Amino acid sequence: MGGAELGFIQEAFEKNYIAPLGENVTGFEEAIKAFTGAKYALGVSSGTAALHLALRALGVGAGDKIAVSSFTFIGSVSPIIYQNAEPIFVDSDEKSWNIDPNLLEICCKKHKPKALILVHLYGQAADMDAICAICDRYGVALIEDAAEALGATHRGRFCGAIAPIGVYSFNGNKIITTSGGGMLVASDEAPIKKALFLATQAREKAAHYEHREIGYNYRMSNITAGIGRGQALVLSKRVERRREIFEFYRRALGDLPVSFMPELPLTRGNRWLTTITIEEKAIPPERLRLALEEENIESRPLWKPMHLQPLFQNAERLISGVSQKLFEKGLCLPSGTAMSADDLEFIAAAIKRAFGAGA
Repeated sequence: MGGAELGFIQEAFEKNYIAPLGENVTGFEEAIKAFTGAKYALGVSSGTAALHLALRALGVGAGDKIAVSSFTFIGSVSPIIYQNAEPIFVDSDEKSWNIDPNLLEICCKKHKPKALILVHLYGQAADMDAICAICDRYGVALIEDAAEALGATHRGRFCGAIAPIGVYSFNGNKIITTSGGGMLVASDEAPIKKALFLATQAREKAAHYEHREIGYNYRMSNITAGIGRGQALVLSKRVERRREIFEFYRRALGDLPVSFMPELPLTRGNRWLTTITIEEKAIPPERLRLALEEENIESRPLWKPMHLQPLFQNAERLISGVSQKLFEKGLCLPSGTAMSADDLEFIAAAIKRAFGAGA
């Protein structure tokens, strides 16, 4: 926590305004707009909810084809299924680990998707110049999944606020947190108005409760938004600290047979997680993970690509093998901003010992 959160929460208690909506929700939306440059914002219960509302606002329904990054967390894909639409998984390229523009163009030619959910993986910006051009060329609606990328930039513009619609997550492990929450941002008011209607149970204007379509209980609470307002005050510091942690690992582990997630030219990632891949002749990533676990250090494999998940075994896909190779060779290192210099030194030493034992 940054220190200001309790003040915003206490204010909500003093005003007896605990339920969804309130000054904290509005204030948090304004803070995210001011930081990212987004014109409109809507605080909701999760990043997944924000994606679901984005699809609903775009009119996505049964049978619609939605292109989506395969190398991601399932929350990027679940809303497609909620709408009975059909995901088309597109693989990554090696230079960014994000969606491969060449494969995306093939996807658009072949499948003519209604929309693309583009994931800025691990806080690293995708190739937005190429991707935006492809979406414009084929008339594909672009949604930026910047759940992991708040504070990352492409050509000086903040990820999530580059495309017409974007989403952020404030889950407990994100760059800033509300414990659980998300936000939908847009350059136009229409999708936000539609999303607000849907997020409040799609209640029609009437004294009684009148409903013509299905809505959801997706709004952010005034209490969690208070946490968010406090967190927003330290967002820039959180990004800088994550980047410092990445640079520490890069220097400390520079002599080991590992590579770090790249950063495209003209982009600046938030380095939400420091991620590595291990050369094939070195130790297996799982052996390193278990060795670290023995010293009470948590690390995790990279995301298992969605096209390899049993749930999506029959889904359409355009695959080059890049994301599978990254999954098999990669590991996420501890990256929390609360870590001390001693913590980082301890982790780096443990990693070096594991490599020495595995040599």
